[in-house]
Amino acid sequence: METFNATAVPSMDSYAHLVQLAHQNPNLSSFENLWEAYYAYWNNDIIATGVITFIAHELIYFGRCLPWIIADAMPGTFTRWKIQDHKAPPSVATQWNCTKYILAIHFIIELPLIVLFHPLMDICGLHYTAPFPGLKTLAAQLAVFFLVEDTYHYWLHRAFHWGPLYRAVHRIHHQYATPFGLTAEYASPWETLLLGLGTICPPLIMGYVTGNVHLVTVLVWMGLRQVQAIDSHSGYDFPWSLRRIFPFWGGADWHDDHHRYFVGNYSSSFKHWDILMGTVAGPKNGREKKRRD
Repeated sequence: METFNATAVPSMDSYAHLVQLAHQNPNLSSFENLWEAYYAYWNNDIIATGVITFIAHELIYFGRCLPWIIADAMPGTFTRWKIQDHKAPPSVATQWNCTKYILAIHFIIELPLIVLFHPLMDICGLHYTAPFPGLKTLAAQLAVFFLVEDTYHYWLHRAFHWGPLYRAVHRIHHQYATPFGLTAEYASPWETLLLGLGTICPPLIMGYVTGNVHLVTVLVWMGLRQVQAIDSHSGYDFPWSLRRIFPFWGGADWHDDHHRYFVGNYSSSFKHWDILMGTVAGPKNGREKKRRD
């Protein structure tokens, strides 16, 4: 299927030209044409990829945190679904302090890494021009990314609880024994970097090996991974929570026990590694609450 090369089209004068360009190729969907026009408008692929990735990251992160912020602000309504319902919800000051720290991490640590992502895409052979991947390809690749990241996360997270690494790297994240949505990325710069590799390396490696990974797939993957991390830190377990539909899914109930008991439940998304390795958290498994301060 013939498409125009975004790098070969001169920069548009305004977004109005971008919208006009978005409808000129009948062989592509409106969103695919808009995507091509977006890259043509910037006329700099590194900046274009960086801008769309960072904006998507911020909108998804804080947009997904918002429902949990509202729930914490209405304890009388949502207490019945609060996992640690004997604990008071985080105060406005606590949430604001957490937000300021996360924004610093996003701009100081994650933004430079996002800017470097496009050159890594080129090296590993990821695609970013239209057409987009089909739904079957998208779903299959996302399933692989979730499984690989979960394995990486389990072993690295478990290592983070070894005394020296805990004190040097992971201690910041455990400042909150009762997690709330915003704490999903409340971590040291080193933890942000090392755990972030588990998210970004699977698509880069798959792209290098297969030559069949698209930036759209990476953006969907990053968005789903963010939602998963935020929800698992929310502190709420609703009747419609995903873990009640898929028993192998961890969710907030699973990860809350990690923060509550400190030891065990190291996986990010699933339960199988903790079950197989005997690291399920909780008093019923002989794991007492402790903290390495």
